[in-house]
Amino acid sequence: MPELPEVEVTRRGLLPHVVGRRIVEVTVRHRGLRWPVDPELEALLVGRVIARIERRGKYLLLECLPAQGSGAEPGWLLVHLGMTGTLRVWPEAPAPGPHDHLDLVLAGMSGSASPAGSPASSPAGSPDGGHIVLRFRDPRRFGAILWSPLPESELPSHPLLANLGVEPFDARFDGGWFHRHTRGRSAAIKTVLLAGDIVVGVGNIYASESLFRAGIRPTTPAGRISRERYDRLAAAVRETLAEAIARGGSTLRDFVGSDGNTGYFQLDCLVYDRTGEPCRVCGTPIRQIVQGQRSTFYCPHCQR
Repeated sequence: MPELPEVEVTRRGLLPHVVGRRIVEVTVRHRGLRWPVDPELEALLVGRVIARIERRGKYLLLECLPAQGSGAEPGWLLVHLGMTGTLRVWPEAPAPGPHDHLDLVLAGMSGSASPAGSPASSPAGSPDGGHIVLRFRDPRRFGAILWSPLPESELPSHPLLANLGVEPFDARFDGGWFHRHTRGRSAAIKTVLLAGDIVVGVGNIYASESLFRAGIRPTTPAGRISRERYDRLAAAVRETLAEAIARGGSTLRDFVGSDGNTGYFQLDCLVYDRTGEPCRVCGTPIRQIVQGQRSTFYCPHCQR
């Protein structure tokens, strides 16, 4: 499943090619995603300009501004990649396959037409700034394409965003934040990390890796971990996620970035999917257990 690093890699890959372009055509081939695609989505989007692409947790947030004088209000396209989704830019899109559920055709863009501060470059393959296609593909259809008319000030109150934890790169996120929000919680720290209500984006791979770097056993009750150990865990979470983003995310099955390239972080994992192999630090065989129906990997010597 694409987690925070994969979604952030997708966002960064889209920025130079998509921001500042006007939506000239929308094709929805399958509306039965995790939640039904709005039957009015085509009419809502055509003519709007994609002004920004933000990320909140695992959601991509595309700010779509209406044409001047149209009388329409600004809004946001919320995209979730689900378990197998990708969002790719195509200068010349191939014929759609059975899992290609939505296309946005975006008009050419000149530097003078771009919103202030947005990139004016064109994708490879369209040197004249010609039309491109932004295509959403999702074989398992657990992803989502949702329209929200909320203004930016009210977007955090959207039902899908309101209960998300702090971003891992937010200045508020540190050992103290972890410590305060886990007092009285008896659930295992790995389970708490995956819940996303304290900090977002620490998916299954990155939870195992972060706990190893912090030297914390994944079965430890969250409420019993000291502030000092949480300082190490907060630093490990940021370090792990930053490295994953730099490596293009992790590709276990389906994930590719907006340019079609796979991620490589999984090749550098210290414990994830290394059952029985020697720990890279102490040589002890890595163990695998199941927590909340998800596989957890850890070193019984390095993690106490």
